[in-house]
This record gives sequence, C-alpha cells and structure tokens, in this order.
Amino acid sequence: MIAPALDSGSLSFGPSDESLMQSIVDRKDRAIAALYDRHAKTLKKIIYQVLQDDAEADDVLQESILQIWKEAGSYSAALGKPLGWLVTIARRRAIDRVRRRSAYARAKDRFELYVETEPRSWLRSCTDEDTSAADIRHFLETEIERLPEYQAEAVKLSFFSGLSHREIAAKTGTPLGTVKTRLELGLRKLSTSVRAQRSKI
Repeated sequence: MIAPALDSGSLSFGPSDESLMQSIVDRKDRAIAALYDRHAKTLKKIIYQVLQDDAEADDVLQESILQIWKEAGSYSAALGKPLGWLVTIARRRAIDRVRRRSAYARAKDRFELYVETEPRSWLRSCTDEDTSAADIRHFLETEIERLPEYQAEAVKLSFFSGLSHREIAAKTGTPLGTVKTRLELGLRKLSTSVRAQRSKI
C-alpha cells in the first residue's frame, strides 16, 4: 500500500493537484504519495459504494493509484480538474471489478455443476464399463496441471482443499482480488476443457 511518507520537502507546502499531476508525469514518486494522502479517502468511498466490500475497495484503490501513476501523461486540464479524472479512473476500476466478480461467479457455478453432475452423465453415455468417477477427477486434475502455476494453485486450494477466497489469500500471501481473478481465469479454461471432452464422448 502507498503510505503517507512525506517529509518537510516542497510537496508538504500544499501544491495544487495540477502541480502534483505534472510531478507525477515527471516520475516524482513523492507526488503520487501526496496525491494519495489528499484523495485516498474520497476515492475509496466512491469505490466502496460500487463494491460494498472493504477489502476489495482497498485492492481497487491501489490499482487505481497505480493506473494514475502509469497514465498521468494522458490527463488534460482541458477536460476538468484532476480530482474528476481520478474519480473516473476509480469508478471504472470498481465497475470492472464487479463485472469480473459476476463473470467469476458464473464460471464457478458452471464448473461446480460439471464436477457434481457430469461424471454421472458421462458414465451413462460411455460403453466402457471400466469408466468411473475417478477417471473424471483424474481428467480434471490433469487439466488443472496445464494451467499457469498460480491459477492451478488457486483452483486446487478452492475445490480440493475447500478453502474460501480469504483463506487462499491468507495462505498464499496474495491480495483477495488477485485470488478471485486467478480463480476466474482458471475456471474459464477448465470449463472450456470439460466442454471439449464432452464433445468427444
């Protein structure tokens, strides 16, 4: 997290937002700290109004500050005050998080349905009497191993170890939002693999 770490230098005398934005463009990291000190509470309030989750609001606030640092050069005073630009970034990132959350929930529901119901339907449709639910689990485990390392880890901890998102975040030392994104991406890929496998049967 970006901490309020200003000393008695020039930035502590209260430069304008416009001046801070120019300093950020010039890659002065104390300027982004000053902007954070000044507007973090306002931005987090706006983000929280969208997400209704304190931990996720913190994540999105940090993402917003990083985006401001990276894209400061695209700000134009002709478009309005800097705070309006900051608010737009924060709100858009919060809305994007809600969309990803919804997409993840849909993917998770589909995957859980596959895990719970597909082994039985596959068994009914297969003529090989040796086919069993263990084969399905083996298939899923194989496909999970094909995922990028961190996505595979998140999926295993969620579905095979039964950990909640927050428990995964604590166990792996990963931000909650990152855990949810990794699960979302991993589950999408697994759902695609399952659909492909079904088409062969």
